[in-house]
Amino acid sequence: MRSTSKPHLRREQIAGMNIHYIMWSLDYFLNAQQRLGFRSLELWCAEPHVTLDHTGYFEASDIARKAEQRGLRIRTLCPENVVYPWQYCARKPLHEQRSLAYFKHGIELAEVLGCERMSINSGWGDFDEDRQDAWKRSREHLSILAAYAGEHGLTLAMESLRPEESNLVTTLADARRMIDEVNSPFLEPMVDTTAMGVAGETLEMWFSEFGNDVIHEMHFIDGDPYGHLVWGDGTHDLASFIRILGEHSFEGMLGQEITDARYLEDPVAADERNMKALETFFSE
Repeated sequence: MRSTSKPHLRREQIAGMNIHYIMWSLDYFLNAQQRLGFRSLELWCAEPHVTLDHTGYFEASDIARKAEQRGLRIRTLCPENVVYPWQYCARKPLHEQRSLAYFKHGIELAEVLGCERMSINSGWGDFDEDRQDAWKRSREHLSILAAYAGEHGLTLAMESLRPEESNLVTTLADARRMIDEVNSPFLEPMVDTTAMGVAGETLEMWFSEFGNDVIHEMHFIDGDPYGHLVWGDGTHDLASFIRILGEHSFEGMLGQEITDARYLEDPVAADERNMKALETFFSE
């Protein structure tokens, strides 16, 4: 029976992201998160905020100290993985070698920062190669990285992508298949509400497929269904989404992956509107 009580969230579940602060400094982003009432972060790894590449990670202690001074906890790490040069299904040997090294260093950085999870995806095959060959390569790479994550006390959370981004895991069925084939306790499914909407899927379908207490991470943003939008700028029903989370006892993280270019000029204003939309559902 559907609950008639008001849907609610905990403030700690809302994870601010820095992806739309790419034109601003790390300090500017962190100050904004503190002022707007965020307590949790999903840290996107790219300059000018995080230096992470195939040779290693850098300035981790500075990042950790700055977040802690502002009362912010970095819960999830999100190495850049869609824009060149690194991706999870790299084909060319040197690209493959450097990509795996990069993501392993991401796992190491996540451990140092005290993260619980690293958000990932399947990557994609070259669009002119056989999809099954690419699938096997992605499965092999994710298996390697999941084992490495386990060695470092971390879990990988794999989201689906839109068909414009990948020819591998773009649907719930694809996610189910990849999770089953990798078969690692250190790889779990992750919902991206934009990819979910583009695929014509619902939160109910994801919970029905995987059950409760399996999904711990989402990119939880508005969309129409495309776009990674501030809540209120798209067509998703926020209250309905939050009610479904409650019905499935979801206590995980909700990363605010706001990527639309309209927000780059004034990311603080975007986050402020977004937080106001979410705050009406806080139980505190």
